[in-house]
Amino acid sequence: MSNITSPSPEAIRARAVLLGRSRWGVAEIIFWVLAFACYWLFPTKLSLLSEIAILGLVALSVDLVLGYAGIVTLGQGAFFGIGAYAAGIAAKHGMGTTLWSDPVIGLFIGGGAAAVIGFATSFLVLRGSDMTRLMVTLGVALIVDEVVNQMKWLTGGSDGLQGVLPSAVLGIWEFDLFGRVAFVYSMVVLFVLFVIARALVKSPFGLSLQAIKGNMLRTRAIGMPVNARLVAVYTVAAFYAGVAGALAAQTTQFASPDYVAFHRSADAMLMLVFGGAGHLYGGLLGSIIFRTMQDVLGNITPQYWQFWLGVTLVALVLFVRGGILGLLDNMLAAWRRKGGAS
Repeated sequence: MSNITSPSPEAIRARAVLLGRSRWGVAEIIFWVLAFACYWLFPTKLSLLSEIAILGLVALSVDLVLGYAGIVTLGQGAFFGIGAYAAGIAAKHGMGTTLWSDPVIGLFIGGGAAAVIGFATSFLVLRGSDMTRLMVTLGVALIVDEVVNQMKWLTGGSDGLQGVLPSAVLGIWEFDLFGRVAFVYSMVVLFVLFVIARALVKSPFGLSLQAIKGNMLRTRAIGMPVNARLVAVYTVAAFYAGVAGALAAQTTQFASPDYVAFHRSADAMLMLVFGGAGHLYGGLLGSIIFRTMQDVLGNITPQYWQFWLGVTLVALVLFVRGGILGLLDNMLAAWRRKGGAS
């Protein structure tokens, strides 16, 4: 007789739920079609759009640790800077070989360097409360900032790392002055990493992260390896931020101490607040809103654009719970309740 047993009804239902969560919706497809269509819709703004894509990747890394795992962090800017400098140094001092200056290889170098530091510091982040984690991540960012400024022989110090000249992407597409290759390159990298992150959070691993965020003590009590899961997602998020930094260094051919400054982490947090944490798309939407407002307000009132950005942020926190996507979710839920009542 066969020892193979048929799956239980609970297992079948769980499988159906996971498959349903993993399906792409129409709104998602439209979002990415419009994102790539910006190449033709805004041909004179490609450099700005490339920057938005890079910022969106940083915000996505924050969403993985904060929105899904509940780890409050102000250290993603450090991983962004580590990735930028690692990729830039590899391209500049890589013995003049095409391999080291290859942009795709540079992404793995930048992301890998950030992931190593992220893994090494993750054990410190796991200790204590949210305030302790916040201070530890901020301390790591300040240490990285100081190291970058002191190692002038390698990083260029306060002058930054200049002469970062990556080769053509895959040996075919050379970076041009109009930012066309940089935009497509940044968008493809963002999309690939987004698909991976989406699969991650929709998987049982992602569900376990949400359970840990909801009640860490209960998930630990049922035998879930809480620390291992948090270390894993923190390392992955560091890799994402490092890749974003590598993209920034490659597309601008420059890396500066500004890349590891505190405001990088704060800006990523603001973008996530604008869009809404725990949605994946919240960081992407927030990066669009944040950078567009920065550009528009900077042209209207160059001296006071931060004031109006702050006013918008305060109003959003006070009146729109969960960011833009949280507002849309609430409106959709209200519409469904109204439809059901009728």
